[in-house]
Amino acid sequence: MSKEEIIKELDAACLKFIEFCSDIDIRTFNFQPPDKWSIAQNTEHLTISANTTRLAFSLPKFIVKIYAGKPNRDSRTYDELVNKYKLKLQQGGKASGRFIPQKIVGEDKNVMLSRFKKSMNKLTDTIKNKWDDNNLDKYIAPHPLLGKITLRELCYFTIYHTYHHLNIIKGRLTAVNS
Repeated sequence: MSKEEIIKELDAACLKFIEFCSDIDIRTFNFQPPDKWSIAQNTEHLTISANTTRLAFSLPKFIVKIYAGKPNRDSRTYDELVNKYKLKLQQGGKASGRFIPQKIVGEDKNVMLSRFKKSMNKLTDTIKNKWDDNNLDKYIAPHPLLGKITLRELCYFTIYHTYHHLNIIKGRLTAVNS
């Protein structure tokens, strides 16, 4: 995907997530099943993830290179990156540390969705304004499950990750309503 296609896909994933969650009543949005995240927590997790991802794109390029190094391979395709992530999940990979959202009680759904949208907009604006297409393959950043990945792959991950959590939410609501 080109940079422009990535930005369109990031925007589309964000919009689909927000549109779907906007139609969920507040009680369902905040309900936390045993050993699962609430929809509110899924939203918060995506906001934390987008803000952390934006950091990799916000730092000066020389700092990114000093911190993470240089890639020793070409960027994976979107499908290759998704398959690697799915494999890591199958092997028991899951969110850890700062990526685990706290229990959320009484937070306003629209405020949370707005915060997620704002974090994604800041991410796409940073990519759009600070990075050219070629540089997305020349820099890497650490990912908690995937190891060091190129910034293009980090974009791919963010697209898929948003849909992944949307599908979790859809699946849970389908099971509840069946």
